[in-house]
Amino acid sequence: MPLILGELFGAPSWVPAVLLVTLSLALGFLSRFIILRFIRYWQNRDRKLFKSLEKHLRGSMFLFIPLLLMSVGVHYVNIQPGSIGFITATLNVFIILSFCSILIRLINVAQDMLFIRYDINLSNNLRARKIRTQIMYVKKVAIVVLVTFCVSLILLSFPGVRKFGTTILAGAGVAGIIIGFALQKSLVNLFAGIQIAFTQPIKIDDAVVVEKEWGWIEEINLTYVVVRLWDLRRLVLPITYFTENPFQNWTRNNAQILGSVFLYLDYAMPLEPLRAHFEKVLSETKLWDQQTQVLQVTDTTEKTMTIRLLMTAQNSPTAWDLRCHVREKMIEFIQKNYPQGLPQLRATLTDSGVRELDN
Repeated sequence: MPLILGELFGAPSWVPAVLLVTLSLALGFLSRFIILRFIRYWQNRDRKLFKSLEKHLRGSMFLFIPLLLMSVGVHYVNIQPGSIGFITATLNVFIILSFCSILIRLINVAQDMLFIRYDINLSNNLRARKIRTQIMYVKKVAIVVLVTFCVSLILLSFPGVRKFGTTILAGAGVAGIIIGFALQKSLVNLFAGIQIAFTQPIKIDDAVVVEKEWGWIEEINLTYVVVRLWDLRRLVLPITYFTENPFQNWTRNNAQILGSVFLYLDYAMPLEPLRAHFEKVLSETKLWDQQTQVLQVTDTTEKTMTIRLLMTAQNSPTAWDLRCHVREKMIEFIQKNYPQGLPQLRATLTDSGVRELDN
């Protein structure tokens, strides 16, 4: 027989309950303080790991330990028999929720460690982007499975649910069919997400053109994908869009981007000085990855010639900046040294007036 605290000290029945809650919270706070101090002490060995542990576990440990202590100590407090069952069930529910929260936060710690190992800020980040895409999707699926399991534990902690468990299982087949029809679209998105995570037509930070918009894959969630557009807008698409519709992926096999700049110049513009200055502009900027530089006349009209400049950069944001930089420098060079090379309007004077030859 457990010793009842109220009978031991001869105090009113509510005093031991208040003492139990106060003592549990105090011990919980003390335990949390000790754990965090221990984490900070060991940060010198693996600073990134322990910093992530401190970041994610700071709030979740505070309730879990006091709830455990209350669950044990409630049997040593003088409480009416009709209330003890309700209190115990309530504590069990919150313990399961708190434990689920800790596991989710530990999953986030594991994600942080894997993200550090597979850094996408490197120039050759194709493998890192592949693995990051899989990590993010597996993490979301794991959280859904974990939450489902915890909800099941909470339901099974009630005697009424366990009593009717057989009836529930018998009706689960019919309910599953009904739910399947109701959630058909969501389930299709879920399986499409699994397909994308492992076949990877898109990856995190891929440069894509979708719906006639240029952007980068920012998030791949269970049912939708977020594309960050060049002007910082976000295009949110159902994940099935990338399995059912054609789209352009500019970094499918390599993060390197081939950029192009078009100049429309008059036939009076000499090409060799233009080619020499293009090479000079590229050699003086760190945006260029020193892989490709091409200047070609790709088209001619009765008015101008079209000159295409090709260059490569490490990734799509750098390629955009490189194209803008080259375009500005080339126009500046032409304006200062060969103004006659800019598109011009020509006309011929005749006895009958002015006849336009070139517009």
